Amino acid sequence: MTQPITETIKNDVDQHRVVLYMKGTKTSPLCGFSARVVEILMMAGVDNFETRDVLADETLRQGIKDFSNWPTIPQLYINGEFIGGCDIVTELYQSGELQQLLAK
Repeated sequence: MTQPITETIKNDVDQHRVVLYMKGTKTSPLCGFSARVVEILMMAGVDNFETRDVLADETLRQGIKDFSNWPTIPQLYINGEFIGGCDIVTELYQSGELQQLLAK
């Protein structure tokens, strides 16, 4: 029996320091918002982060929205904590708070 998608997501978030649920992959983002978050992570010096392509799996696409109670993609998790989507990540980067979160 396969595990429910919420368990898969929880395991991903717990096992990886930085996980981005996005449209496409880090080398080939398929939407501007996802591309922007990848770019911000790279500018913040994070090149070793996991991505999950929600377009490749409809169950994951809906599951991550339910898991975080957040309606949009991309979604960034750092140290097991939901950070937010593109707008929030952009604001946190511009204020320096994202870099502080990543330094922990």
